[in-house]
Amino acid sequence: MAIGQFGPALEQVLKRSGDTREKAGLIVHADASLIGKIARGTRKASKPVMSAAVEHYDDGQLYLAAAAEVTGGASAPWLDNVDLHRASVMFKTIEEVKEVLEASSDAPISKTNKQLNDSERKQIKRLLMETVEAITALTHLAAVLCKEYSFSWLSTWKEHRADLKAKQYMK
Repeated sequence: MAIGQFGPALEQVLKRSGDTREKAGLIVHADASLIGKIARGTRKASKPVMSAAVEHYDDGQLYLAAAAEVTGGASAPWLDNVDLHRASVMFKTIEEVKEVLEASSDAPISKTNKQLNDSERKQIKRLLMETVEAITALTHLAAVLCKEYSFSWLSTWKEHRADLKAKQYMK
């Protein structure tokens, strides 16, 4: 999702869940007219509204839209013009990860920024872009798996963070 796409993502989640704007308003402590404005993109959702909505609906697409809003787009975008069947997403993710591995074998990452010539800098940039593409693919794979197999997006990330803490990768 691009910046300003929380509303359309919320509208899609409401359609999938069968909830009305009135019910969504009760969930996020706002009236239905505000939900309508957010859904149409004529009003930005506040952080408390986004937080309440993502926690209630626990939907990967909605989380990504909220992340894009809060970070100014510095997050994986939601891809809304691709085949999101679990097998298609898996195959694309494998392709993207292979491209990262290929680019990483070419990139001179043992050099510092000051040591790079223009050609080497382009190799590093290619690795960076392939990495971001793989992050987007992997994020969609996680979202599709959560949705398809009824796993909680939030619980999945909480479990991941707990695992990272147990391994002492973070405090």
